[in-house]
Amino acid sequence: MSRSAAPEARSPAVRSTGAGPVSRWTVAQVEALYELPFAELLHRAQAVHRENFDPRLVELATLLSVKTGGCPEDCAYCPQAARYDTGVQASRLMEPHEVRDAAQRAKAAGATRFCMGAAWRSPKDRDIEKVAELVEEVKSLGLEACATLGMLEEGHAETLRCAGLDYYNHNLDSAPEFYGEIITTREYQDRLDTLERVRTAGVKVCCGGIVGMGESRRQRAALIAQLANLDPYPESVPINHLVRVKGTPLADEPPLDPFEFVRTIAVARVTMPRARVRLSAGRRQMEEAVQALCFQAGANSIFYGDKLLTTGNPDTDADRALLERLGLKAGQPQPLQETS
Repeated sequence: MSRSAAPEARSPAVRSTGAGPVSRWTVAQVEALYELPFAELLHRAQAVHRENFDPRLVELATLLSVKTGGCPEDCAYCPQAARYDTGVQASRLMEPHEVRDAAQRAKAAGATRFCMGAAWRSPKDRDIEKVAELVEEVKSLGLEACATLGMLEEGHAETLRCAGLDYYNHNLDSAPEFYGEIITTREYQDRLDTLERVRTAGVKVCCGGIVGMGESRRQRAALIAQLANLDPYPESVPINHLVRVKGTPLADEPPLDPFEFVRTIAVARVTMPRARVRLSAGRRQMEEAVQALCFQAGANSIFYGDKLLTTGNPDTDADRALLERLGLKAGQPQPLQETS
């Protein structure tokens, strides 16, 4: 799309639901946001951020792999897929006391949300019961609890909610039309079905995607449109930059232009104004200046700690120092009250 298309980056159509007005974004409208001059897009995103959040607050979340490796799926980016030789060793589900110790360390380091990931395609009933025990341990420490366990069957989200789960993470990963290039062992609709089960159970949704997998800008726009048009859109939106891991099919994928990643953060903020937009995987490879631009573009959450499941993450001291240099502070960003 040419620069002349930029004026089409206007407000989307609005429809009314029982929960209030919900914006509907077309892929063309989202792509037009991407096409805005960089400074103009950041200005717009920052304005939206300030209308909805205290722009100084950044959520610190920690992610722990409670069951690593051995996944039967073929996600082309994932070092935990059993079919790829990445050096990741499969492990059993961690014990409650092990998770409690990790959560205590995360809380002492300043994290307010503790996320647990398990490399399953779809957990069994007995697995859910065990994870529910882990959720109870995390909640007993006063932390928000999040889990990402794969596809959920009927009743699973309710069991986790009763244990105190605050968020369930299940990413769309990509736009529907690009999905088959990355994953063949699970349908896109399977992901949407799990999100619907989570919503129906009354658990908050954490859902985002991965950029830098070889998709086009239009396909990135289609991913953001898909997320923004969920009803309601996710409370938490992790934007992941592909971590190229040796042994996976995407190991040699050319890196994404960092300004394009910043644009994606900004577009997510504009289209999902009251979501926590999180810098997730790939932050270790980002220059601090790029991370600063992401905060300027509306990111207000980061994964915090030395690892993201199996890949490295900036250490906590470095993160604290960066936030201090930018005049930001750790906290739990809450959407500001809307004025009539």
